[in-house]
Amino acid sequence: MRPKAVIPVAGVGTRLRPHTHTVPKALITVAGKPILAHILDELPRLGIEEVVLVVGHMGDQITKYVTERYPHLKAEFVEQADRLGLGHAVYLTEPYGRGRPLLIILGDTIFQADFTEVIGSLEDRIGVKEVEDPRRFGVVDVKDGYVVRVTEKPDKPTSNLAIVGLYWLSDSTPLYDALSKLVKEDRRTKGEYQLTDALQMMIDGGRRIRPFRVEAWFDCGKRETLLATNRHLLELKRPEVPSRIEGAQIIEPVAIDPTAEVVGSIIGPYVTIAARAVVRSSIVRNSIINEAALVEDMLLDASVVGDHAVVRGAFRKLSVGDSSEIQLA
Repeated sequence: MRPKAVIPVAGVGTRLRPHTHTVPKALITVAGKPILAHILDELPRLGIEEVVLVVGHMGDQITKYVTERYPHLKAEFVEQADRLGLGHAVYLTEPYGRGRPLLIILGDTIFQADFTEVIGSLEDRIGVKEVEDPRRFGVVDVKDGYVVRVTEKPDKPTSNLAIVGLYWLSDSTPLYDALSKLVKEDRRTKGEYQLTDALQMMIDGGRRIRPFRVEAWFDCGKRETLLATNRHLLELKRPEVPSRIEGAQIIEPVAIDPTAEVVGSIIGPYVTIAARAVVRSSIVRNSIINEAALVEDMLLDASVVGDHAVVRGAFRKLSVGDSSEIQLA
């Protein structure tokens, strides 16, 4: 039976406000395309042609984006009206996924991992990466090559192997059984139905889960990590710069949409400029300029400019004497 992907994208994205007031977090641009696109573009390579997306906050935008941009994928959408946790989000996909091999991917993170031994495996697998502060994440304890304990954001972690949001279920039935039991018995941790609790129930019931190491893991949940992800992916993929850009100095790597307009500016390094954005008479580095935004007469660094935003400034002429200090905030 062919595998199916489940992608929860119902999060509100509070740490990325104000950008997520009008755009779902999964559609924030990084390295030339939305976060969700980085995930969906990988599915065909993994042999996955069917996907279930759990939507919530401004879910109509995600539905429209996926339907229009990925007609080759068989996409189904489930609404999570109440924010009751990741376990609840996956539980809602049961009518579409029960009995199928499942690849669960969190919709706000980008990964680099070798899936050759994961997809199609007869064993359940969970993606992990060593972190400095495991208290911020779900963590796993491993014995003899298998996960023996899964804990959500432990106060006193006994492992530094964080769960990165990648799960392979060779048969999804045990997972849905565990999730149904959690919801039916109203068993919550930290006020939510946790996927980690369902996984622990599976382990306690004899299900074997083997971890696999993820090479790189990028959490796009806040501005600093979003920009760090942008830098890394631009360095890795080195997108081609549109040849029609004239009157601008480009310092690669950058990602500039062919429909963007760049005039009289210095762009880069590590800049993403999305579709229909306009940058005039500006110097921009280490920044993301989202769709249809206007940046004019500005010096920008480590910045994120939202869709349709207008950012204008003014260059200054100065005559500065010896031993002077000028700070322009």
